[in-house]
Formats: sequence, structure tokens, C-alpha cells
Amino acid sequence: MFKFITHKPLWVNILAAIGIVLVVLFVFIEMLSFITRHNETEKVPSVIGQNIQSAAQALTAKGFQIQVIDSVYDNTIGALAVAKQSPDAEAQVKRGRTIYLTVNRAAAPEVTMPNLIGFSIKSAQMYLQTLGLKMGDTAYKPDIARNAVLEQRYNGSSIKPGTKLPVGSVISFVLGSGIGSGEYQVPDLIGLTLAQARNQLNSLNINIGSIVPMDNVSDTVNAFIVKQIPEVFTEASPGVKVHNVIRQGQVVDVFISSTPPPARDSALRY
Repeated sequence: MFKFITHKPLWVNILAAIGIVLVVLFVFIEMLSFITRHNETEKVPSVIGQNIQSAAQALTAKGFQIQVIDSVYDNTIGALAVAKQSPDAEAQVKRGRTIYLTVNRAAAPEVTMPNLIGFSIKSAQMYLQTLGLKMGDTAYKPDIARNAVLEQRYNGSSIKPGTKLPVGSVISFVLGSGIGSGEYQVPDLIGLTLAQARNQLNSLNINIGSIVPMDNVSDTVNAFIVKQIPEVFTEASPGVKVHNVIRQGQVVDVFISSTPPPARDSALRY
């Protein structure tokens, strides 16, 4: 065989080698086209919003492989529904290609409710958004802190900071509307417990301001009020007392003690 080759002119051997290379290359290309199924493409169907099982059946029926690569939570679609797909719907890809899916979680993840009391409504709304919570209705009551959050509510009840909530939960707020037009005589809180005083003031849309302990108070709620600002009366002139007034939304600062104040003559209370 080698003698046959060596007895041929060089140019003949070169042409023969080129011919062999071209034949091998042609066969390789044809085989590669067959192996990779060249020009055999399929349109990717849209499976967004479909349950993962239905989506898998639709994709495998078209000759695709599937792989779930991530999960998210979206309360606008069903549990275990497809939230994203790659390649996108309508893309022309080869049969046998893997379609990557992101699936909606079966249950909403939980977040911790923050303490938004005192926040402006805009700041509170932005804070909720960062946690995946939604802002619901707002109500108003007289308070000196206009448009500040006075109370945070969930499902109609006050919600404490630290409570676990599903993402997407709706939080409503009670906001301050500023000083109201209603005007009252300053109520006498001396001798009441803090809880009693708070209830009385709430009925008038007046708020407790600073709470100042006068001794070692262990039970704040049941501590006694021994002093208040503003006081009930102002002495306009010697021996002449004028009843002070307070408006809705204003505050009364109180001083509390673990022991009740000395009893007073009822005539001195008015």
C-alpha cells in the first residue's frame, strides 16, 4: 500500500489527501446535523400561571425537558403555579432543550410586623412595601401629630410589633388629624390609675403625653396619678380659680406613683 502511494506523483497524493479530508468533513457535518437535530425546532408554549404538573405535561409533550430552578411568592397566581419561564413563550428552540421554570410557593412566607407608631404615613407605607406588606384603609382621630401613625391594625384589630404575618397582608392605620375643634374643661385625673385616666381621655379624643414616675413604680398601668399638666384650674387672681380648657388631639402629661395621693376635699376638685 505504501509502495502504491510512494510511486504516485506528489500532486496526486495531495489531491487524494484533500479528497479524503473533504469526505470525512462532509460525513462529520451530516452526522453532527443528525445528532443535534439541525433545523428541528419547536415553539415554546406559554406555561405562566399553570400548575407545575400541567406545565410539565405541556412542555414534555412538545419534546422539551424541564427543570425547576427557583421559587418566589406571588399572591396573584395560584400555589405551585409557574411564575417565570426561560426561554420565554413563543421562542423557537430545538426539541430536547431544557426549559427552566420558577414556581410560586405553596404558602406565603412570613415577615415580622414592625412598630410604625409615630411614623409619617409616607414613611410607614414605604416600610410596609419593603416587607412585602400592603397598606389598607386609613382612619383619623384628633391628635397633635398630624398624619402620624397612632395605631396599626390588621383584620380590624390592633397588631403588636413582632407579630408574624404572611407576606401580602394588609395593614390599616389610624392617623392623627391635628388639633380638633372640640374643646373641653381639663378633666381631673388626680387619684385615678393610669388605665382609668387613659380610658377617660380616650373618650374625649385627648391623649396621654409624658408619663413620669415619682417613685419606684413596678406596675405602670395600675399606678396612681399624683400630678398632671395642664392642671384642672388656673388661679387667675388670688382666690379666683378658672377652669382650664383643652382641645381634642392635645395631650396631658401625668406623674404617677405606686401609692395614691392624699384624699382631697371634694369641693377642691371643682
